[in-house]
Amino acid sequence: MLGALLLPALIAIGLGVIALDTMVKAKFSGAKWALPAHVYGRPLELYAGQPLARAALLRELDGLGYRKAAQAEHPGQFKISGNTLDIHVRAFRFPDGQQPAQRARVSLDASGIAAIGDSSGAALPLLRLEPVRIGGIYPEHAEDRVLLRLAELPPYLADALIATEDRDFYSHHGVSPRAILRATWANLRAGGIAQGGSTLTQQLVKNLYLSQNRTLVRKAMEAVMAVLLELHYSKQEILEAYLNEIHLGQAGDRAIHGFGLASEFYFRQPLAELDLHQVALLVALAKGASYYNPRRQPERALARRNLVLAQLAEEGVIDAERARIAALQPLDVTEAPGGINQYPDYMDLVRRRLQEDYNASDLTANGLRIFTYFDPQAQRQVETAIADTLRRIEAERKLTPGQIQAAAVVVGVGTGEVLALAGSRSGQVVGFNRALDARRTIGSTAKPAVYLAALEQPGRYTLGTLVDDAPLSIVSGGKPWSPENFDHKSHGPVPIYVALSRSY
Repeated sequence: MLGALLLPALIAIGLGVIALDTMVKAKFSGAKWALPAHVYGRPLELYAGQPLARAALLRELDGLGYRKAAQAEHPGQFKISGNTLDIHVRAFRFPDGQQPAQRARVSLDASGIAAIGDSSGAALPLLRLEPVRIGGIYPEHAEDRVLLRLAELPPYLADALIATEDRDFYSHHGVSPRAILRATWANLRAGGIAQGGSTLTQQLVKNLYLSQNRTLVRKAMEAVMAVLLELHYSKQEILEAYLNEIHLGQAGDRAIHGFGLASEFYFRQPLAELDLHQVALLVALAKGASYYNPRRQPERALARRNLVLAQLAEEGVIDAERARIAALQPLDVTEAPGGINQYPDYMDLVRRRLQEDYNASDLTANGLRIFTYFDPQAQRQVETAIADTLRRIEAERKLTPGQIQAAAVVVGVGTGEVLALAGSRSGQVVGFNRALDARRTIGSTAKPAVYLAALEQPGRYTLGTLVDDAPLSIVSGGKPWSPENFDHKSHGPVPIYVALSRSY
């Protein structure tokens, strides 16, 4: 009787394992993630004689996450010495090819950039900074990540992760009985859940394949799939997938996954540029990105980071003195998250244009890199001008602050390149985009085109031809329409150049 029951059970378990094995291989060997499209602005190109103020150049570097240093020894750093800036430009893959990292010296004077040279002192005709990433187009689940390879990791990241999350990673086969026993003992001593027994492989399986439900069935499936994953793939492949999959933060409805994007989100720097104390903080977040959020819970995050540093020293990865010095460093997290969509109105334009030529799946799953003409300097000037002008108008007319709105589009003369766009007085807020959706009369903006059409007939019109600025009334929609000049006066016969210059 027992054998009759046992055989079907074994067959069912075997079929279940085969199904899980198929699931593991299908996803891990294929496209593991839907990669969003990332949108970039224009690269700033520097050259001798360029009328670029020092403050504007420093703002550009700040927007790109460059750090001021005593010596610009590493990419992403710059040094200021009087009117000279030493900049270590990052490597970047532009549409026209890969640009390697390079050191350059930019000399400034009252009129702008006086000279640019390389590290040997030879003159450079052009120095190109990488473009700022202005936003992304995300899949429905709103996961965002920047994929990285193990070779791109900064020192100590993998060591710190294994030391704190899975000490037996290189010796177990997906499940670690030793870790389970160690966690059980720690939890009994603490009188609650103080430590988990899941391996990195189990955590990857849970995040990549399964739900977050805490049931015995899900836990059993997790263990079986972890063993299967280790059976088919190397430790390096599993670790690399974990580094890209782990959830490390939240920006509104956008989930920050992987250490590559987390570095930009918390430090506005590429992962390769991080120092030891910054790497330790990212590893600390693996324990719980919300609980140890360094912007909301800095004391909690600091304690966890220092624990990571202590464990690195305990494992012999770093010496005790280096751990002590790193533990004295601040969290170094930027006040505003990096990599977020700071320009929703411009991104609205980008999305609409792309949707005319691309399928939604291409934009949200294939990791496209989209380059635009967006100019952060022009955008800043537009937003400042709108804010100042509206405040002045409201003060002059005694209006409630915030009562009136505005929109603006800046395009390149002769090219039509959209350099900046503001759809409201607050360009940082997603909402009604007046630059794209508002419907207003064109008013006097039509006059240059009308006068140009006349001047294209030189036999009839010249700049000196007299035109009659007389009252006009047109019936439109059954109602009379009587436009007036700004001064509410008619000026009679006037030359075309006067009428055009004064908008009659």
